[in-house]
Amino acid sequence: MAFTLPALPYDPAALEPVIDTLTMQIHHGKHHQAYVTNLNSAIAGKADLESKSAEDLLKNLAAIPEGIRAAVRNNGGGHVNHSLFWTLLAPKGNGGGGGGGEPTGLLADAIKASFGSFAEFKTKFQDAGAKRFGSGWAWLIVKDGKLAITSTANQDNPIMADSVLAPTGAISGKPVLGVDVWEHAYYLKYQNRRPDYLAAVWEVVNWKRAGELFAVAK
Repeated sequence: MAFTLPALPYDPAALEPVIDTLTMQIHHGKHHQAYVTNLNSAIAGKADLESKSAEDLLKNLAAIPEGIRAAVRNNGGGHVNHSLFWTLLAPKGNGGGGGGGEPTGLLADAIKASFGSFAEFKTKFQDAGAKRFGSGWAWLIVKDGKLAITSTANQDNPIMADSVLAPTGAISGKPVLGVDVWEHAYYLKYQNRRPDYLAAVWEVVNWKRAGELFAVAK
């Protein structure tokens, strides 16, 4: 079956004022849709690839024919990254599963153990996102059973092989939290102030979802 654009789990205006409505509409309906369309086009007619999940395609890029490998990497990554990203955001102050605040439970304990404090984790995560040259993502991942921070270029995802990620300065692992730092994710509201966007996005992070991903990754 062809890949499809997942619906947003909230109204496009729900993340205001942190992420503006127009950005959400364009980001989801135009950018993410383009990744889906281009991924489907790249693998059309190749039954062995069409039968795989987008995640499986990314995990074994070496098995993708060279002529379409870059298209699958870029568009498959765009689809996987954004499908996860939408679930990691939530309207502020919405109770259980709402955005903002701090993680709880096992994830909170692991963040403290790995980074010293939640505040120190935020500083390091924002730094990773701010220093990613050009377009990419900032990630909190589980690697070898422990939390780590990395950033990936373009639409790469930490589930890709180390041999693919290493040349870009990224490391592999299982994603717990990912934040898009492509300009299209923030430019209408924050212009060139990526650090301001990274500082504000904590207000709409869905820590319940991140905690679920952490539990699975562990």
